[in-house]
Amino acid sequence: MMSLMVHLKTVAHLRGKGDRIAKVTFRGLPFFSRVAENCEEVANFNEMFRWPIASRLDGNEMLEIQIYNYSKVFSNRLVGTFCMVLQKVAEEGHLELTDTLIDDNNTSIKTSVMIEIKYQPMDGTVGVWSDGEFLDVPDDRDGMFAFETDSLLSGQSHGSGPSPGRSLQGSIPTFRKAGKGVFSAMKLGKIKSSRDDHRKAGADEPAILDMEDLDKKAMRLAGTLDPDTISLASVTAVTTNVSNKRSKPDIKMEPSSGRPVDYQISITVIEARQLIGLNMDPVVCVEIGDDKKYTSMKESTNCPYYNEYFVFDFHVPPHVMFDKIIKLSVIHSKNLLRSGTLVGNFKMDVGTVYSQPEHQFYHKWASLSDPDDITAGCKGYIKCDIAVVGKGDNIKTPHKANETDEDDIEGNLLLPEGIPAERQWARFYVKIYRAEGLPKMNTSIMANVKKAFIGENRDLVDPYVQVQFAGQKGKTSVQKSSYEPIWNEQIIFTELFPPLCKRMKVQIRDSDKVNDVAIGTHFIDLRKISNDGDKGFLPTFGPAWANMYGSTRQYTLMDEHQDLNEGLGEGVSFRARLLLSIAVEILDTTSPEIISSTEVQVETVSNISESATGKMDEFFLFGSFLEATMIDRKIGDKPISFEITIGNYGNQIDGVSKPSSGKKKKKDGDEEEENELIQNSSEDEADEDADLVSVSTTPLMKPVITDRNYFHLPYFEKKPCVYIKSWWQDQRRRLYNSNMMDKIADKLEEGLNDVQEIIKTEKAFPERRLRGVLEELSVGCSRFVTLANKDVNQAGRTKLDRERLKSCMREMDSMAQQAKQIRTQVKKNTVRDKLKLVQNFLQKLRFLADEPQHSIPDVFVWMMTNNKRIAYARIPSKDILYSIVDEETGKDCCKVKAVFLKLPGKKGFGPAGWTVQAKLELYLWLGLNKQRKDFLNGLPNGFEEIKAVKTGPGLHAVPPVCLIYGTKQVFQLRAHMYQARSLFAADSSGLSDPFARVFFSTHSQVTEVLSETLCPTWDQLLVFDDVELFGEASELRDDPPIIVVEIYDQDTVGKAEFIGRTFAKPNIKMCDEHYGPPRFPPQLEYYQVYRGNCTAGELLAAFELLQIPFDEESIRRALIAVHNFAVPQIKIGQGGKADLPPLEGPTDSEHGPILPVPLGIRPVLSRYRIEVLFWGLRDLKRINLAQVDRPRVDIECAGKGVQSALIQNYKKNPNFSTLVKWFEVDLPENELLHPPLNIRVVDCRAFGRYILVGSHAVSSLRRFIYSTPDKTSNNWATAGDVMVSVDSDPSIRKMDTVVKLDATSDAVVKVDMTDDDGDKDKKKKKKKKKGGAEEEEETDERMLDWWSKYFASIETLKEMLRAQEAAQAEAEEREDLEIAAEAAGSKTKEKSKEKKGFKDKKKAQAVEGAEKKPVKAKVDELVVYNKELESEYGNFEDWLHTFNLYRGKAGDDDDHALDDDRIVGRFKGSLCMYKLPLSEEITREAGFDPTMGMFQNIPHNDPINVLVRVYVVRATDLHPADINGKADPYIVIKLGKSEVKDKENYISKQLNPVFGKSFDIEATFPMESMLTVSVYDWDLVGTDDLIGETKIDLENRFYSKYRATCGISSNYSVHGYNVWRDPMKPTQILAKLCKDGKIDGPHYGPGGKVKVASRIFTGPTEIEDENGLKKQTEEHLALTVLNHWEEIPRVGCKLVPEHVETRPLLNADKPGIEQGRIEMWVDMFPMDMPAPGPAIEIAPRKPKRYELRVIIWNTDEVILEDDDYFTGEKSSDIFVRGWLKGQQEDKQDTDVHYHSLTGEGNFNWRFVFPFEYLMAEEKIVISKKESMFSWDETEYKIPPRLTLQVWDADHFSADDFLGAIELDLNRFPRGAKTAKQCSLNMIRNEQDLPTISIFKQKRVKGWWPFVARDENDEMELTGKVEAELHLVTAEEAEKSPVGLGRNEPDPLEKPNRPDTSLMWFLSPLKSIRYFIWHNYRWLILKLLGLALLLLMLGLFLYSIPGYLVKKILGA
Repeated sequence: MMSLMVHLKTVAHLRGKGDRIAKVTFRGLPFFSRVAENCEEVANFNEMFRWPIASRLDGNEMLEIQIYNYSKVFSNRLVGTFCMVLQKVAEEGHLELTDTLIDDNNTSIKTSVMIEIKYQPMDGTVGVWSDGEFLDVPDDRDGMFAFETDSLLSGQSHGSGPSPGRSLQGSIPTFRKAGKGVFSAMKLGKIKSSRDDHRKAGADEPAILDMEDLDKKAMRLAGTLDPDTISLASVTAVTTNVSNKRSKPDIKMEPSSGRPVDYQISITVIEARQLIGLNMDPVVCVEIGDDKKYTSMKESTNCPYYNEYFVFDFHVPPHVMFDKIIKLSVIHSKNLLRSGTLVGNFKMDVGTVYSQPEHQFYHKWASLSDPDDITAGCKGYIKCDIAVVGKGDNIKTPHKANETDEDDIEGNLLLPEGIPAERQWARFYVKIYRAEGLPKMNTSIMANVKKAFIGENRDLVDPYVQVQFAGQKGKTSVQKSSYEPIWNEQIIFTELFPPLCKRMKVQIRDSDKVNDVAIGTHFIDLRKISNDGDKGFLPTFGPAWANMYGSTRQYTLMDEHQDLNEGLGEGVSFRARLLLSIAVEILDTTSPEIISSTEVQVETVSNISESATGKMDEFFLFGSFLEATMIDRKIGDKPISFEITIGNYGNQIDGVSKPSSGKKKKKDGDEEEENELIQNSSEDEADEDADLVSVSTTPLMKPVITDRNYFHLPYFEKKPCVYIKSWWQDQRRRLYNSNMMDKIADKLEEGLNDVQEIIKTEKAFPERRLRGVLEELSVGCSRFVTLANKDVNQAGRTKLDRERLKSCMREMDSMAQQAKQIRTQVKKNTVRDKLKLVQNFLQKLRFLADEPQHSIPDVFVWMMTNNKRIAYARIPSKDILYSIVDEETGKDCCKVKAVFLKLPGKKGFGPAGWTVQAKLELYLWLGLNKQRKDFLNGLPNGFEEIKAVKTGPGLHAVPPVCLIYGTKQVFQLRAHMYQARSLFAADSSGLSDPFARVFFSTHSQVTEVLSETLCPTWDQLLVFDDVELFGEASELRDDPPIIVVEIYDQDTVGKAEFIGRTFAKPNIKMCDEHYGPPRFPPQLEYYQVYRGNCTAGELLAAFELLQIPFDEESIRRALIAVHNFAVPQIKIGQGGKADLPPLEGPTDSEHGPILPVPLGIRPVLSRYRIEVLFWGLRDLKRINLAQVDRPRVDIECAGKGVQSALIQNYKKNPNFSTLVKWFEVDLPENELLHPPLNIRVVDCRAFGRYILVGSHAVSSLRRFIYSTPDKTSNNWATAGDVMVSVDSDPSIRKMDTVVKLDATSDAVVKVDMTDDDGDKDKKKKKKKKKGGAEEEEETDERMLDWWSKYFASIETLKEMLRAQEAAQAEAEEREDLEIAAEAAGSKTKEKSKEKKGFKDKKKAQAVEGAEKKPVKAKVDELVVYNKELESEYGNFEDWLHTFNLYRGKAGDDDDHALDDDRIVGRFKGSLCMYKLPLSEEITREAGFDPTMGMFQNIPHNDPINVLVRVYVVRATDLHPADINGKADPYIVIKLGKSEVKDKENYISKQLNPVFGKSFDIEATFPMESMLTVSVYDWDLVGTDDLIGETKIDLENRFYSKYRATCGISSNYSVHGYNVWRDPMKPTQILAKLCKDGKIDGPHYGPGGKVKVASRIFTGPTEIEDENGLKKQTEEHLALTVLNHWEEIPRVGCKLVPEHVETRPLLNADKPGIEQGRIEMWVDMFPMDMPAPGPAIEIAPRKPKRYELRVIIWNTDEVILEDDDYFTGEKSSDIFVRGWLKGQQEDKQDTDVHYHSLTGEGNFNWRFVFPFEYLMAEEKIVISKKESMFSWDETEYKIPPRLTLQVWDADHFSADDFLGAIELDLNRFPRGAKTAKQCSLNMIRNEQDLPTISIFKQKRVKGWWPFVARDENDEMELTGKVEAELHLVTAEEAEKSPVGLGRNEPDPLEKPNRPDTSLMWFLSPLKSIRYFIWHNYRWLILKLLGLALLLLMLGLFLYSIPGYLVKKILGA
């Protein structure tokens, strides 16, 4: 056994006289010396310290000795520290030296220490393996220098010369000898060694809760340790002690995966653009998994607008949900008869959406691609919203940025951040080679029949492999009858890269005609086998073996655990392993020979060599069962054995199915051969080396009873062992790297938990602890970089291994740098932010540590009875893998681990999964057979080995089958069970009758049962006598076994019900230790209690384990002593030897009373007074069908309590008559230990019976502690008066966006911002200005309505959100730059650049938004909250709190958050607690009412009548309720007994209805105070369904000091759209507030000033009535004060402004998932006040009616489609078609311009489109019936887009579409002046060109281009049109009507068309003339000329002979 011994001899040259104590630390494990008492100059310690070490001593490790002045009362004071590097010791093994100490400031002091060090290495150890290590220990308190190697790889330095790290180490020994103090000058600071485990502060103290202030505590610990490394508290107190030989158990028991959960996926398809194809009729199909939904069809458009909403509901386990594929496809011309043709589709898995921020994509464009033609580019875009909501997620709807941003398609693609916009096609090659170890999948009966007939044995399985990826499936061929099938095939998927699907599913299935089932499933996460960084790599995998786990292997026809084979839940047995590899190739889609389809292909591939996956090696697995306890009583009566298996090795019942084929391959590491040997182990035959035979099961043994629930196996000193030899490819490196990262992550996680705990418990210095954590992280990461780069050339390393290594090293290196960087930035105020950053590191580490390529399969431990498997535990093989390097060893290797066995599969869900089937103390070791000699090292010492009885050579090498422990230690365990809180409610009353059962080793005891409480204070000490533990005392001291505490609920009948469990480690005192500070008595600690995966409360307890001295005499003496002294007295013998500390009270524990927790441990109490305000009870449900009539509330805390007055008649008045009562109680001074306060409501029935109605436990009283107001703070009146600066016009937010104010006005007002007098002078100004231009500029007051105000406010909200976003982006960027500034490594910089780009964009958007827009009109605004009002104002619990009363058992869902069904009512009241006595100032104040205690100025709770006015504005994103995916919503309002149903005003087929209604209801508080606003879906037949509802507690609002009765508007006016709503004027409200708050004021002064409580406000003083007359008024002043009420000292708070709140609608059937949102507000007016005016009119704006007149004058350059019959000439018969609302509704055509040969057409044709338009929303409103079967018309809102198309008319075939243009009437490009200037750029560069709106311009004329797309998807110009657009309102249209086409009135003149345009068969001659003449005139003229010439020539020739004769003859 390796060990390090330190002999601490003396410490000399000390100053002064006193007690000294030394602390010696090595590898994080400190030992304390005894106290050297009363020594002066020299302290003689003369003590030996020994550290058994598991890994070799490294030359860089440090030994640290600290000397303290010891004090019993105060803290120990540090004298000095001595640090040394152990290099010399590691080399020579022995060293003696004397050296001086250094003090806190790193200066050398006189005091010196004399020590001797011995190091015993193992014999034949390997050489020192690490070289260039980090020796740097930076310390932020003093600027010492640090040594650090340049190089990351061990031993190679990048620079020249020796690496500084090495040279330094070389020189250390010389320093050492050179004399004292030289080395100290090098200041090695406070060094943290690499420790196995965090020690709790110093020695073994548990996290001490703040009993005194922290300084004292730090003193009580072992003096001042380096605060950075003290781990103060951890969430599970299991980690209290350092653990060398024991592993931490996992607290959470139940498997969470595989349990179905509710999900809702909502998808809005808004529109599609740029669809490829001519004149399409597109439909969008939305498909998730197997569910399909379709949008409606839009005809003849390439950019259809749908705005349709689809919802899919699922109830499946999370990873099944996240693997489902969302597929959006666009289909062209689909109808009932034909399925249509696919244009393109887009695929993404649900997990990608869920991992987005807010789990959603909002208004993003999905790009479509054609799966059948991958050479084609993008086929168009769909704009959609996709949101995935799980239970309890709430989706925030983001603000819509201004529309233009969203039209930028490229910038808003539907892709996660970091994925390129242009994705390329790639091939995914999945090669399936072979599989091994398949189980039987058929019964043997059939096989035997076959054998009888055919005479040969067949393997009973027909396997094939199926791979699923991105919604496609591929299968290999079936290999008939083979346990070891060989496929050698590859499956090829073609998919866009990077794919938006995270996981690939590989399944081995058994082909069977009847029962085709999965044998095993393996998921490959693409994120883990690729890296998208700039130095990343494409997905690659293997060739590697994938291990598959699933159900147990024996074959049954109906396997109850079949789900496990499908990959749901944790597999309980090894099924098979499959050899596969994955590669990805990016395709070059331009190459001609590419296959363009994406169908899955299967091809054969060549075989792979044996060694490709690594060299086969022999592994050895050893296990020893030290203890088997807590065995469930159901199994307790039969003999039990345990089996351990790894793969199929060791599995004797249903293990290896031997291949039937007789051909045995004789190879070196041939598995089958070995398997046979293993199988035949029963015959005791050995292999060639006569080495050993595996023993995989323990002998059967009958359990004995522990208590009534559990049994244990009586192992005592005989511990059975198992061992297995197995053969695997040696791929340990993968597991080692993974282990190193896991260990770093575990350490980090524990550190972070500490920091959070320190913050939570408000202890001092969380920043120090965080610095320590970061320091450890950076050291750990650097260490990884050194170690990981080994075995690089090992056989079987795949590409993924190499790439992963590179990327892990890069990541770890950069993490180390960043951690250092962040460490320097951790300050007190930045702890929380930095903590968040570091948590990202943790996630990253866990992600990196997960190794995708398996090697050795996991180890299973099964408990068996009767050869049946009962319960199992699965232990990852990497956790128990051995390595000679400490960091690489698995975290449970060579350690004793507490293993809890659980039931397999679905049996383990729910209550069955929480009960432990058995608890094992198990020691496991797995490693190469050749490293086997160390395998017993980690066991507790003191055993002898018992071998299997066997003769023959080599006996010494055989592992033992049993260990016998000779030594045992006897202990007494004291469990101080103080109290528990917030326990799980296990009874139907909503309470529990809890008791705790404590298990330790084979003993168990219970506390008493406390009935009916969730917060029991047991205050009980359980003493376990004579606990026997085996092993050496020193080891037990460091590593006691864990204590299990289970809490149960006692039931009168049946067995107790399990509530939860927790683990703890005891504090140990050996006989020779002193019972006293710092470690004893132990402190109470909180332990988190778990029930399955959910928390079920906390336990406050302390545990100590005291060694009992051996000799009889001392035992007898101890017993006498204990009986004699009832008084606690610690008897200390000579030399600090103490017997057990005595117990208080009688120890006769069998019969005597219960022992209380002793004084030093129980908390210190103080006297507190708790005052209770009893207000009333609400909504009490019936109990046992009887109504609650006379309830009473009982309050109890720490055994004291008070009862409320009885409510005589709950129906008549549910409020209490006496408001305030109080009681006094003794509570711990430490607030964290305060017991909970219980509120119970009982109903008093006749004959003195009481029935519990419900209860509530207030777990933390902190928020009710009264603190006296601080006189000095500014909340109290200061001497002088303070001017409050108020914006001159607070009402008008200076915003800069254009707001379309109103449907009736299109004016945009430019207001001079300096105009402070507001609207008053406007009328005057108007008169001054000349001309009518002013009208356009000014907003007309009459035009404004409530909606103007609402829309303006929404704009403001968006602006604010945008500004926040920009600010956040800026902050993030700063953060990034800070980190990147120092962190070297280009990677982080690159990343921050990318991020920066993204953020800059956001910032730019915000800035641009601010600059672009003209100044906004002055509209008084209200506040739009995008959440509930109460969440903004702390639930209005400013003085009146609401406590929910629970009854009934708690649900066993994963979260108790949804306990709503258990709520049986609500108690309203409040609490106030304070320490006695209270200072008298408070009680002496004027008007102090002693009966009300601290609750002064509280209104009385008599019934009051109130008028409640509910305004419902609109609802958004409702959940569809009808089959057509829509709903017909209407409002229902309930308050008490009254109900208002607005059924007749339902809104047809709308998911975003605008209601715009107000409802008045009269109510009486307190009887009717819960308002329910519901949205129902109207149905023609059947009952109406509830869509969702929201509940508002009006009473808390009514009484709140925030004054939520009627929101205060920003401006006071007596008429118009902003009229004051409250019956009380601002002056009256202000006066009342001042009177109630007892403050001075208001005093109105001259000059528009008002003074309230020493604050002065200013404001305007005159007001204008309807007739424009001015009056003096103080209302504006008063309103100014109200709007700034939070600035008033002492009583000030923000008053609720005029607002609209947005509330989520919920439905009980779908708990936790929003069903839509409703925007509304509530006003309340007490009836005893003057009545309010009429409700404000908020009816939805009616759309305004317009008429758009479009005149098509001419066309030009239209492409020519037709060929002429005769002449073959190109021409076109042109006509123009146009529509505004949609092709069906209102398309209009011009007449045809026949036979245009130049593309010119003349029309002079008028289209007239009447339409209704909502200015504010920029939408056209259409009402039409959806189909012929529809009951009523549905209202649609569509964007105003005018579509013009040019067509070629054909008589006998369909007309040909030539081109189109679409103009958005709000922003379209200005038309060109002439046809020449009109070009494609008007469409292409639409963004850059100035746009105009027809609603502003009214009349526009110009040329616009027609475009279409050619085959290559390029835009081409297909014509130009000259058009005139003229917009008139309906009234104007009536005054000046016009005719359609060229008709009257106001007819257009006939176009001047050339005649040819008449058809040739109407006047053939004309047209022939025209055709022939027009085309061939030159030819004809030439021909004619030629003919004439010829004629003349002919005539000449004809007549010349005669003429000649005549001439000759001279006639």
